Amino acid sequence: MEFLYNVFVFVHFASWALVFGGSIASMRTKALYKGVSHGAMGAVVAGVIMVGIAEMGGLWEGDAGPAMEKIGVKLVIALAVAVLAVIAVRKGEDVSKGLKGAVLGLTLVNILVAVFWN
Repeated sequence: MEFLYNVFVFVHFASWALVFGGSIASMRTKALYKGVSHGAMGAVVAGVIMVGIAEMGGLWEGDAGPAMEKIGVKLVIALAVAVLAVIAVRKGEDVSKGLKGAVLGLTLVNILVAVFWN
């Protein structure tokens, strides 16, 4: 179970890297790259699967794992990023810098929550 958990941790990190990098790269263009929405959705799915595997497999029993409040906050932020990214991609060439900035900013907030909330 631990190996499978680590696979999804990698997918989760790679997905957030795609969202972060794609958001920064798309600031110079009129549209948001499609990969950003795919990365955001992938990060949500991988995160939910990670929590499920960890809970089922007892991977967090020794150190109690992260607080469910933290997981809930990260899930809400991740869902917001995914929804905003899908909306931005559907707008095509008519995406405002504010919408792209919101995707990037919420991605950074999600990363900060992951790193600093112990």
